[in-house]
Amino acid sequence: MDPTLILIAVALAVFVFFQFRTSRKRAKETAARQAAIAPGVEIMTNYGLYGTILSIDEDTNMALIETTPGTVLKIHRQTILKAVEDETPEASESDDAADSVQLNEDNAIVVGDPEFGERVEPEATEPVRKAAPKKTDN
Repeated sequence: MDPTLILIAVALAVFVFFQFRTSRKRAKETAARQAAIAPGVEIMTNYGLYGTILSIDEDTNMALIETTPGTVLKIHRQTILKAVEDETPEASESDDAADSVQLNEDNAIVVGDPEFGERVEPEATEPVRKAAPKKTDN
């Protein structure tokens, strides 16, 4: 038997094994995510809308979510991205950063050097007047 053919067959077998493994992993993650989504759970949709699930209709794949008190939206069940945890670590870090901001005496402009990528407006100066063009008699 040709060694190249054996090598191709082994590579194909490894490829199929990893595809099967990845597929099973995604199926488990999807099942866990779907189990966490039930009435009363706060969720986030694919388009960034947060709300609490009121009911889910399995037959029509529709869910009723309450975004604000008294506002109920009907959405497709597949647009539900994930269940939201109560406290996110990013929010607590940003709160600490907001407490350390120093403002000038007017409380309008942050004092100090700008952060990387932050836009700095140039200071207003006297407008530059252009000289009028000289008229020539040609």
